[in-house]
Amino acid sequence: MSGPFKRPESVLVVIYAPDNQVLLLERCNPPGYWQSVTGSLEWDEEPQAAALREVQEETGLSVDNQLTDCAYQNRFEILPAWRDRFAPDVHINTEYVFKVELAEPVSVVMNPEEHTRSCWLPASVAVLQASSSTNQIAIERLLLRR
Repeated sequence: MSGPFKRPESVLVVIYAPDNQVLLLERCNPPGYWQSVTGSLEWDEEPQAAALREVQEETGLSVDNQLTDCAYQNRFEILPAWRDRFAPDVHINTEYVFKVELAEPVSVVMNPEEHTRSCWLPASVAVLQASSSTNQIAIERLLLRR
C-alpha cells in the first residue's frame, strides 16, 4: 500500500562515540523535542535502508559500514502531534532500533526543515534530554548498561 499516508513503521538510530557522547537533534516541530535520528520507512523500503537514508538526510553523514541493527523493535501509540500523517485507523507505530558508533563526535549538517539544533551529550545527560521514552530506553540500553 502507498498513498498520501505514512507507513506506520520507523527507525531510531542512536549515534554515539566511544567516550559515550550521544548525538541529539532538536525538532522544528514541536520545538523543544530532542531525539536521535528517526524517520518513517517509505512504503517499499527495508528498515536498514531507511536507517541509512535518515542518517544521511538528517545529519549529512554516510554510515554504511558503521550501522548496526540492534535486533529489537518498539511498538508505541502515535502521538497526537503526528497522528494526521497516518491513515485514520492507524494508531500504533513499529520502530526498528539501530546504532552507529563513530570514532569521535563530529559536526553534522542538519536538514533545516526538520531540525533546529544538534548537540553531543554524555549518555547520562542525553537519556534525560531525549523526549521519547523509546529513545531514552535505547540510549540507556546501548550505553549505560554495558
